[in-house]
Amino acid sequence: MTADTRRRLFWLSLLAIAMAQLEAAVVVYLRKVYYPDGFEFPLVIIRDRIAAIEIGREAATVVMLFALAKLYSARDRWRQYAAFLWAFGIWDIFYYVWLWIMLRWPSSLLDWDVLFLIPLPWVGPVLAPVLIAVVMMAAGWAILLLRDADRAVAVKKADWVVTVGCAVALIALFAADAGSVLEGRMPHPFRWPLFALFLIPPMFVAARAFQRSRECR
Repeated sequence: MTADTRRRLFWLSLLAIAMAQLEAAVVVYLRKVYYPDGFEFPLVIIRDRIAAIEIGREAATVVMLFALAKLYSARDRWRQYAAFLWAFGIWDIFYYVWLWIMLRWPSSLLDWDVLFLIPLPWVGPVLAPVLIAVVMMAAGWAILLLRDADRAVAVKKADWVVTVGCAVALIALFAADAGSVLEGRMPHPFRWPLFALFLIPPMFVAARAFQRSRECR
């Protein structure tokens, strides 16, 4: 990896870590107001205007991550994609790092959390999004290695179908208990076998694409 790429990744990571701190700080305030006795399921549902503001804040965070990726490289779309994957992964992991620093939560990676609110609440153990974040960062790193070596990223249409399909399936898995959560009930036990079924294929697809790209001349 070139010195310029390392420098850019440093600043990208620093910004993502700062964004994670801001995200965690907002959650600290919300928990102080809505969960003074501790954050646990079944949840007290945040409704009406505050809920709408939270959804807007989450959307704004995703827009900022996209903007960071665009600023990382003005022309190379693969570098932009890699930067988004890397920044998103860093942001997601450090969000929980900051929460632990400020609240000593989560006490375990198996603690449940509300992961996202768009278009419905996503819930699951903290470990699940952290694993996805690690996979995203690894994919972003691999793409940058290829681009620094002036290699084309050889991804086939079938690779995209598998990756996007599994991503949609993972979102559906996280959102499957949205109805229970919104009604103030406990979610079902997390379906780890399904999670692995949807996460592992994109990893194999990415590894195969990386190897294929390295062999291209």
